[in-house]
Amino acid sequence: MITSADIPSPALSIVGRHNSGKTTLIENLIAELVSRGFDVGSVKHHSHVGFEIDYPGKDSYRHRAAGATETVIAAPGQMARIKTLDGEVECSDIVRSMPGHDVVIVEGYRKSGLPTIEIMRSSNDADARVAEVFEQGARKGWPLGTDFTQFTRGHIPLSDDEAAKEHLRQTQKHTEHAPQLRRKKTALVGNGDVEHFAVQAPDYADISNKLPTDQTIAVVTDIAKAQEAAALYGIPAFDLDDYAGLADFVEQHCVRPQISVVIQAGGESRRMGQSKATVPFNGRPLICRLVERLAPVADELIITTNEPDNLAFLDELYPQLNIRLVRDAFDVRGALPGMYTALSAATHPYVAIVACDMVFASPSLVVAEALAMNDASADAVIPVNKHGYEPFHAIYRAETCLPAVRAHLNQGDKRAQSFFDDVDVLEFPQSAVLDAEPMGGCFVNANTPDELRRLEDSLFNG
Repeated sequence: MITSADIPSPALSIVGRHNSGKTTLIENLIAELVSRGFDVGSVKHHSHVGFEIDYPGKDSYRHRAAGATETVIAAPGQMARIKTLDGEVECSDIVRSMPGHDVVIVEGYRKSGLPTIEIMRSSNDADARVAEVFEQGARKGWPLGTDFTQFTRGHIPLSDDEAAKEHLRQTQKHTEHAPQLRRKKTALVGNGDVEHFAVQAPDYADISNKLPTDQTIAVVTDIAKAQEAAALYGIPAFDLDDYAGLADFVEQHCVRPQISVVIQAGGESRRMGQSKATVPFNGRPLICRLVERLAPVADELIITTNEPDNLAFLDELYPQLNIRLVRDAFDVRGALPGMYTALSAATHPYVAIVACDMVFASPSLVVAEALAMNDASADAVIPVNKHGYEPFHAIYRAETCLPAVRAHLNQGDKRAQSFFDDVDVLEFPQSAVLDAEPMGGCFVNANTPDELRRLEDSLFNG
């Protein structure tokens, strides 16, 4: 059975210079998020080699001193693991080893590729210098993500205006396609204006690789110039002690969203010869496999069906899940009526709709779709491949999709795709699906007993 411990955790990084106040900010942000009921993990990047969390004299220390390369210290309620490594572990690997959290907050790892929140404090001289460069770059139109070190190290001569502009143009092209929050596009600098004052003032060269980048999604600062630069770049800025406001932002854009997962079970299938929900799969009703795969990412689990009495056994099997069996809202068959039932029954704003015959339905894909909808502020995130849309392993915003579905039902439409042109659909390409679920196969379904038998054989005979 899949558990919450198998679900990847979304993550963000808090970055800044030494003594910027990162730890204080993270401590208060974690406390605020936990008070709202979220499960928060954290990672601290320690820049020094050879730090110890175990001490001479302790049994676990003696184990390692004797030559053990990995030691686990376990006690009721907590556990620690100490492992000897060659080199440094990538931040992505660390976060991947921390599944099951609503969000993981990382301190440091500026180059991890994670969305970053930048902190700058007026009492910190290094932050003040960064804010000055940040503000000047914003006013001159340098796009976020510009490799300023190319200028400061002389790789692009300031006298070569065309080469410098081309560098900025390529950087901006990369920035515009970064999968982060939408932000204002900045203009390229004009003739004779390509210069970087870190070159003119060498004292600033040491911070040229510690500036906000195209991964920066917010700035926390009490420096007016940094606030002005953030506004020019279209990045939200928060006061140093506005922990509630920052938590609101993180909850909206980074935390795993609250999701109603709706498994569409319908009823008797003519091609299957019986209800797909109760057809045997590995000796149990197929619906059990779907419930166990998707429950870990469901803040609410709903099964839509026109035979709720035949699925009442699920309450006995999974009493802890509080599964809601919801009868179809319409007597007529069709994809769109089923979607209406799902969207109208859900109590959370995000609604993942999955067909009950998708044997390899992926909880990781559900989370990835929800995070993508957060990031893009879309109304629906729908996988698309060479066969077209996959609307029954997709996620929808109930507030906007439900009225559109209702309007098309009133027009007599029954196809799932009939309302797509009326809402903001974010297409989720095959590459993104495989990033979320490397094993693939998420959309494979069974319509006949032979198809189901072949899927069962492939699953257990590999």
